[in-house]
Amino acid sequence: MNLRMLGRRLRQTFGISAPRMAVRTHLSWRWKVPALLVLLGLIAGMWWWGFDFGQILGGFNRSAVAEQQVRMEAEVAQTKAENAKLRVRVSELEMDLNVARGAQATASKQALEAQNENTQIKEELAFLQKLFSDASKQGTISIQRFSAEREHDDAYHFSVLVVRGGNPTNDFQGELTLQAGVVSSGRTTTIALPEDQPEAAAALRLNFKYYQRVEGTLRVPPGGQLRTLQAKVLESGQAAPKATRSLNLS
Repeated sequence: MNLRMLGRRLRQTFGISAPRMAVRTHLSWRWKVPALLVLLGLIAGMWWWGFDFGQILGGFNRSAVAEQQVRMEAEVAQTKAENAKLRVRVSELEMDLNVARGAQATASKQALEAQNENTQIKEELAFLQKLFSDASKQGTISIQRFSAEREHDDAYHFSVLVVRGGNPTNDFQGELTLQAGVVSSGRTTTIALPEDQPEAAAALRLNFKYYQRVEGTLRVPPGGQLRTLQAKVLESGQAAPKATRSLNLS
């Protein structure tokens, strides 16, 4: 008798039942891995759904916030585009305004210059009419207008109107000379034109029948102040001046 039979008889004699053996089913890894992935997916989905649901219960809706964010970003982009268009338009308007201001300034300057020239011409015409009407002043030379204004830090612009009275039959030929008293660095110096500034000789030549306007530039030391200016009209071949006029600027 073997041990297995002996054990069976003993269980029958003493009423002991045989122990039940647990039957286990073993699954292969090709089934475990997909099942594990599915289980993890279910857990993540439940967690995400529970998170969103909890936010909704707490008054926070992720979808609504995302939609609002997209809408606000679109509004911001539209506002930026409108601002860019407005900046371009403002730049165009500023350019137009600057052009208009420049044109207005130019027109005003031209109108003022024309008005000043018109006034000067009227004054010269009055001088000429007065001189031409006086037969006793036949051939008399006079300096009717004489002015000097600072043009730059080292230059003055001068203007002289030389008039010949009566009704002359020939042209007057000669030159205009200038002698300036200039104060520079506390010292007074004398500048003679055209001797000291030969480049002004051409502008100082006189050749006219009734009148001639002489304009030019008198150079002075930088920062120098013109105090006095004397003009003389000399006829060609004559040493004595035909007319003299002084200007005091101090």
